[in-house]
Amino acid sequence: MTNLSVLYDTPGPKAKRRNIAYTIGFLVVLGLGVWWVLDTMAANHQLEGAKWRPFVEDSRVWTEFLVPGLTKTLQAAALSIVIALPLGALLGIARMSDHAWIRVPAGVWVEFFRAIPVLMLMIFSFQLYAQYGNVDIDIRPLYAVVTGLVLYNASVIAEIVRAGIESLPRGQNDAAKALGMRKGQIMGTVLLPQAVTAMLPALVSQIVVIVKDTAIGGALLGYEELFSQVRSITANYGANTIASITVVALIFIVVNFLITTLARWIESRLRRGRKSTGAVLAADQADQLETAAPVAKD
Repeated sequence: MTNLSVLYDTPGPKAKRRNIAYTIGFLVVLGLGVWWVLDTMAANHQLEGAKWRPFVEDSRVWTEFLVPGLTKTLQAAALSIVIALPLGALLGIARMSDHAWIRVPAGVWVEFFRAIPVLMLMIFSFQLYAQYGNVDIDIRPLYAVVTGLVLYNASVIAEIVRAGIESLPRGQNDAAKALGMRKGQIMGTVLLPQAVTAMLPALVSQIVVIVKDTAIGGALLGYEELFSQVRSITANYGANTIASITVVALIFIVVNFLITTLARWIESRLRRGRKSTGAVLAADQADQLETAAPVAKD
């Protein structure tokens, strides 16, 4: 069998050589860029061991600042994800409702909060809790960060859910209706389980965004998450700001890499589970099987 692709033409010898040349050129440019950055930092004495020593020799930098900051980052992100995911799913399903009194308010909610920067939502929530919520000042930054992240990301997740469900073949919905299933049953047992695999990469990207956006609350609202600890480390231990930001950035990279790896494992399990349950035949394939199958005689 020939390995044909409907997405792109198989590259020929010239295209393969051209792609190799492009790859080599990109790696050379990338290497020169990295060398220029390191050379500039070295010229400004940013790579001296004394500027990085607190992160290696003094464990208090980790126990008093980095680990507590990471804990608060994960706390705010986890709360936001737990609330935003189901809320976004409900809004996405509501946007596809046949009833205008459900569909229109859900659409207004999604378009309104998706258009506002998450920073504005956090600041507005902080002031709202301060004036009308009677929220203690110690936990007010956490409430404001979570509220802003939930309002914005639930709207984005709603669009991801809607697009994932609408990407399914229309025959899935029609076949379920032909079996006499109600709308809620169709959505919960037919459409959503199939759409999860398609939506998972976009949902993971949004979860990574939530983790990173907690830094906004630390920078402006005084929430003591991971990035906000840079100021404390430089003030208490004399560590270089560039070194501190680099270490914090590496921690963010590791956390988000672990989230992405876990999501890929879940996605592969879901795909294997769907394959093991058997394939769904199209209508024309079912008709062909019926005409080809021998008719049993009484």
